Amino acid sequence: MASDIRIALDAMGGDHGPSVVVPAAAVALERRPDLQFLFYGEANAIKPLLGSHPGLAAKSQVFHTDVAVKMSDKPSQALRTGRRVSSMWQTIEAVKSGAADCAVSAGNTGALMAMAKFCLHTMAPIERPAIAAMWPTLRGESIVLDVGATIGGDAQHLVDLAVMGAAMARIVLDIDSPTVGLLNVGAEEIKGVEEVRAAGRILREATLPNLRYLGFVEGDDLGKGAVDVFVTEGFTGNIALKTAEGTARQLSQYIRDAMGSSLMARIGALFARPALEALRAKMGPRASGGVFLGLDGVVIKAHGGADAESYAGAVELGYDMVRQELLGKIGEMIAHANGFRPMPAHSGAARS
Repeated sequence: MASDIRIALDAMGGDHGPSVVVPAAAVALERRPDLQFLFYGEANAIKPLLGSHPGLAAKSQVFHTDVAVKMSDKPSQALRTGRRVSSMWQTIEAVKSGAADCAVSAGNTGALMAMAKFCLHTMAPIERPAIAAMWPTLRGESIVLDVGATIGGDAQHLVDLAVMGAAMARIVLDIDSPTVGLLNVGAEEIKGVEEVRAAGRILREATLPNLRYLGFVEGDDLGKGAVDVFVTEGFTGNIALKTAEGTARQLSQYIRDAMGSSLMARIGALFARPALEALRAKMGPRASGGVFLGLDGVVIKAHGGADAESYAGAVELGYDMVRQELLGKIGEMIAHANGFRPMPAHSGAARS
């Protein structure tokens, strides 16, 4: 029988802290009985909540911390005041030490990425980590990365994103050779900035196993699900993410306004409620969590305002990444991609 997956939880992270994190862990444990939890945070706030979930308490440990990273903290500030002593840092450090297999936090995204990169470092030869999000499409779901971890990037960075995204897609989408596209301003090979065009040339020539590169894709292809993995740098990816979330809220408000506009509309809304709830669940990138890719450890970012069900989804996402060996799949694909990695300028390679 496979051993339990150990999840370290930043109990103080997010808008709601332990009042959501503990019930979420109970939900995840009910669905994944082979889980264990390490809670980091204010013990006096965590332990009473665990008392309401005896099954969870039996599979949990609580580690008290006095410091919590604030949602408003800048990454540099969080590192100065929270390094080694905060619930966020100790959650990540549990993965580094081997005490946990995965870290989950709903806390400050910038601080979490800074601490995770500082504590865990990146997988060689990956230089810059990424955040990957699940994106609803007409075909089901796709993966989009980077949605905000790092701004800008050269061609090799985009190729690394493609490799990491494909590795994640093999797990969460259960596709042996996921399709990959580079987000661009047009599908023609002559369009876009040089970094994107160069990355396209590398991916076309590489013919990597477990990755099928289909070329450039445009913004409207996101909703269509034209490919399994959409690749872009973090500036563009974060704007796309926030635009999608804002559009989803806008449409939801339009629907609420229309359904409340008259007595007959309100009556119709009562009958349509199940369908409307299903529609709302599909709109906007999945709120359960984003995966930090490229780190030498598994870290999941839950939504700051996540409820128990959404946070449990983030825990289960981490569970899947560990159980199905995300790091191993990334390492395997990077090894194949290394043959197409440009030689560094100081390597002494011949020059024309």
